[in-house]
Amino acid sequence: MENKSFKIEGMTCSACANRVERVIKKLDGVEKASVNFATETLNVEFDKDKLNNTNIEEAVVKAGYGVKKNIKKYDFKVEGMTCSACANRVERVTKKLNGVESSVVNFATEKLTIAINEDELSWVDIKAAVEKAGYKLVKEEEIKEEKEVDPAKGLMRRFIISVVLTIPLLIISMGHMMGLHLPEVIDPMMNPLKFALVQLALTVPVMLVGYKFFKVGIKNLVTLSPNMDSLISIGTLAAFLYGVFAIYKIANGETEYAQHLYFESAAVILTLITLGKYLEALSKGRTSQAIKTLMGLAPKTATIIRDNKEITIPIEEVIVGDIVIVKPGEKLPVDGDVIEGETTIDESMLTGESIPSHKTVGSSVIGASINKTGFIKYQATKVGRDTALSQIVKLVEEAQGSKAPIAKLADVISSYFVPVVIGLAIIASVAWLIAGEGSIFALTIFIAVLVIACPCALGLATPTAIMVGTGKGAENGVLIKGGEALETTYKLDTIVFDKTGTITEGKPRVTDIITNSSSQDEVLLLAASAEKGSEHPLGEAIVREAEDKGLTLKEIGEFKAVPGHGIEVVIDGKNILLGNKKLMVDRSIDIEGLGEKSDALANEGKTPMYIAIDNKLEGIIAVADTVKPTSKKAIEALHKMGIKVAMITGDNKKTADAIAKQVGIDIVLAEVLPEDKANEVKKLQANGSKVGMVGDGINDAPALAMADIGIAIGSGTDVAIESADIVLMRSDLMDVISAIKLSRATIKNIKQNLFWAFGYNVLGIPVAMGLLHIFGGPLLNPMIAAGAMSLSSVSVLLNALRLKGFKA
Repeated sequence: MENKSFKIEGMTCSACANRVERVIKKLDGVEKASVNFATETLNVEFDKDKLNNTNIEEAVVKAGYGVKKNIKKYDFKVEGMTCSACANRVERVTKKLNGVESSVVNFATEKLTIAINEDELSWVDIKAAVEKAGYKLVKEEEIKEEKEVDPAKGLMRRFIISVVLTIPLLIISMGHMMGLHLPEVIDPMMNPLKFALVQLALTVPVMLVGYKFFKVGIKNLVTLSPNMDSLISIGTLAAFLYGVFAIYKIANGETEYAQHLYFESAAVILTLITLGKYLEALSKGRTSQAIKTLMGLAPKTATIIRDNKEITIPIEEVIVGDIVIVKPGEKLPVDGDVIEGETTIDESMLTGESIPSHKTVGSSVIGASINKTGFIKYQATKVGRDTALSQIVKLVEEAQGSKAPIAKLADVISSYFVPVVIGLAIIASVAWLIAGEGSIFALTIFIAVLVIACPCALGLATPTAIMVGTGKGAENGVLIKGGEALETTYKLDTIVFDKTGTITEGKPRVTDIITNSSSQDEVLLLAASAEKGSEHPLGEAIVREAEDKGLTLKEIGEFKAVPGHGIEVVIDGKNILLGNKKLMVDRSIDIEGLGEKSDALANEGKTPMYIAIDNKLEGIIAVADTVKPTSKKAIEALHKMGIKVAMITGDNKKTADAIAKQVGIDIVLAEVLPEDKANEVKKLQANGSKVGMVGDGINDAPALAMADIGIAIGSGTDVAIESADIVLMRSDLMDVISAIKLSRATIKNIKQNLFWAFGYNVLGIPVAMGLLHIFGGPLLNPMIAAGAMSLSSVSVLLNALRLKGFKA
């Protein structure tokens, strides 16, 4: 029996507590259940063979309540993993722990990302469980404190030592077969024992240098969780021990055994696999280059003003509210708002935008961008982990540590792979012995099968491509939040765009001024003066246009708002009416003269505002939210990719249709209330469409979450960005195309990697088992098998690195 407590959410009275209690008592395996309404706690005594925590939590949720959990996410570096079988073992061990919500191990980044309920489990428990399984966990903070050790350097050192010893070993063991004359002292025909002992002396140091293969491999074999190192350990030890047995026979006078030493196979296998591991470490370093590049963008120091003095301090000491000084050519240390000066700033390293951005007082600036021309002072608004750069690094790190659903097949196969290979090696060698072949032949088969079958390529196939793909996206201002988002994006067949701020600029501006007798500037001046102080977007657009033209606004005498119609004001003794058609009709003002022009403007998606002076129509000012320059191009590109495009907006049908016509939208969803946007996405999904939603506002968040893939425009709100699967750092819709194309390129790369990884083993193992030999073909030498095995992992990594050539 097990006793367990759960915190219940959503109970409002004792009747709720009684309901939860009744529901839980009905579960098979529950002995006792009681709910304390005051502490909102459910206590359950249950048979853990019949029931688990998840069953109880599901029953509470089904009853209409929630289970409160103290969930915390941790990132650990896992030391000691050598192949995907190790990664699967760490994942399995951690998932079995009570209180673990999710656990993902990425073999390529050697990272464990785990979410735990801290009321049930602590990170110390996780560490202990993983260490019991034979690996070591290091918290991310501890990694940063430790001096960074380059694994490639250690492997290179091991490889050099191995090569220096293996080359003479090969010359001694096989030179005489190629006509090389060995010194008499080690000639196998004259001194077979010394010939064998020299080989032993050269092999032992190679095995000592590669001791980690044996340490990990044999330990995992003992714990019945064999991995790649186990295969290499068994293969090389079999060759080595056979060589030792041969020396014993030679010492007892059976000199023919000098022709059957296997020391060179053991040494060459270890040397080639060390080389493969070195090349793998180099390639893995290159796949994670995006993170290192991003982290290296920020400057190390900042120049700030404190106590009226200009001082230079480490970037870590900058606090919110500090006044930061940046000169031309310098990098901005943190995020902030410009308070003095004017400049252009290169933000390409963060947004992918190649054209420098013009900044004046009030403009927001991003840390790590480069000040090009002017001298500015700005107030720090975000520092440390809160800066845009830190958030991007965090997002990319999380994405690179995630798994794509396509990786599940490889994980399942990897978990069974090594035991199956050991079984096949034993079966093949015994079968050849029964068939009448000698022990040397059987041993060759046994070692070749073990050595050629390596699950490394399988384990690297997916994560390396995701690492390069997400890193490449970050370089181009496209932040993809994980492997699942990356995989789903390539399946999209419908993209829904929010209109305002996504297809359009989101800032209405004056597009046309049509007048009767007055000049355009005079009409604009009166209208802007009337709208001065207005919070209505149309009024703000008119005031902004007048200010841009340098017009000095007039004082107003009287002001009266006419709800739903417009405004009435007195300026310089003149009675001014500014508003819609209804206002003019109510005041009996003749608008026939400009009626046709007004209708034409409305058909173009513009909002006409009439202005009358002393009851006589003087003109129309048309205001519209203009389409972004790249919107039409982006929609045309989506059509070429076979993707349907929809637009969703709260605007009236006429305006929506006009915008849709301009850019080539297929489906128009107009007059949709903010709360109904998610339902419209749901309707499209109900028709079998894979829907991507692109938006930027708070009211887009539910639709972004509902869509198969939510894509947030980087200039949007924090809520929209949080709800999305992909964030576009620029407000350029062409980046939607980049995101989809990058997704397609990455998934194609993953499929290629998996094909080669599976194909390599499907072809390699039967050849190693002697299939070709049955039909008179050659036998696979274990040394060639070792080279081929190393090559398989490196080829998968090199294929993933091809994604670095992706062009947005």
